Amino acid sequence: MDAIPQASLFLGVIPALILLYITIKGYEGFYKDKVMFLTFVAGIIMGFIAAFVQSFTLAAAIIYVILLSFFNQLFKTIILNIGRFQKNHETPIYGLSLGLGFGSSFTPFMIIAISSIGVRDNNVLLTVGAGSIGIILFHGATGSYIGYGVYLRKLMKHLVIAILLELPLNFLVGLMVIYADPEFLKIQIGLALAIILYGLIIYWYVTKKVLPKLLTQNEKRKRTKK
Repeated sequence: MDAIPQASLFLGVIPALILLYITIKGYEGFYKDKVMFLTFVAGIIMGFIAAFVQSFTLAAAIIYVILLSFFNQLFKTIILNIGRFQKNHETPIYGLSLGLGFGSSFTPFMIIAISSIGVRDNNVLLTVGAGSIGIILFHGATGSYIGYGVYLRKLMKHLVIAILLELPLNFLVGLMVIYADPEFLKIQIGLALAIILYGLIIYWYVTKKVLPKLLTQNEKRKRTKK
């Protein structure tokens, strides 16, 4: 029964790495492997810090939903807005890596936090773990979106949108924590599906509508140089 909390780190990191590998296909030459690795690890570290801070605010619903949306996105912005990433076309790719690492930290933290308050039901813990896939998707997408804002020099606009997009997610996650009990398993499953669907929609939009712009913009630059 304790196997799920102990394996929860892998439940977060492995899906994040798979998503990263699948998404960056076709973007070869837009990133360096070393920087990709470092941003992913940085995301994991920052994600653990963010998740730890959030554990103290779950009881205050308004603070959890609003302030932590700002807190989470600001964490990613601090890294992506450093000098070497500004105006660089690869910044959205590194933002994706950073965001996926960031989101992956919430899987083990949520499972361990819920099990530590006495919830030992495997079905509940697995539902929480499954729902956290949506969190990984969401933070990967918003990390890339903020990175795109840094690249365009329109950071504030993209940061504000990312913060607003996180409000519904935090509300759903808060409900999942509140209903973390075998008695409310059906509600838990519904919330997990809603989180996954929401994360999937945001991820699809960024990876299919925003990231491909890098390819077209890069082609335009090549034509201009010629």
